[in-house]
Amino acid sequence: MTEISLRDAAVADMPAIAAIYAHHVQTGYGSFEEIPPSVEEMIRRFDNIRARGLPWRLAELDGRIVGYCYAGPYQTRSAYRFTVSDSIYVDDRFLNKGIGSALLGDVIRICTDLGYRQMMAGVGDSGNEGSLRLHTRMGFRTVGQALHVGIKFGRWLDVVYLQRMLGDDRTDLPAGPPTGYLPPADQMGS
Repeated sequence: MTEISLRDAAVADMPAIAAIYAHHVQTGYGSFEEIPPSVEEMIRRFDNIRARGLPWRLAELDGRIVGYCYAGPYQTRSAYRFTVSDSIYVDDRFLNKGIGSALLGDVIRICTDLGYRQMMAGVGDSGNEGSLRLHTRMGFRTVGQALHVGIKFGRWLDVVYLQRMLGDDRTDLPAGPPTGYLPPADQMGS
């Protein structure tokens, strides 16, 4: 296998990203979406993440997009402004090749550099061993589980919540918002 190349995603990458995500929506329990979003919807989501100054990274092998990872706001209330959540999806033909670790590690580093202090993960399906192992390997610890909160493919699904401190184990209050922080639209100008 050639070396994994990481870079910022662009609008032109959204068809390939939407295809990777569509497979997971249609075949797995990691996403609670039941209908794959259109490329246009993925562009809207991408624009929202990038407008907040948050990373949306992708992995390539031999020029082919094989996975992506981004950080989004954990919650919309301003008190959560130093906490982000991650989303990561890898092309199922390239699982267990270090792509997830490379992507998530990259997004963790960028969010730390931007001044965020915590990263949360909500792993769909408590049986999603690959994602749970990845997050644990990357320094996340399980902080809770919501049982039977979703139904997909005729079965109840859980969500496992994991958390990782970003940067040093700091409990001091930050001096200002993270670099590039954009308040949620419902709180702007209020």
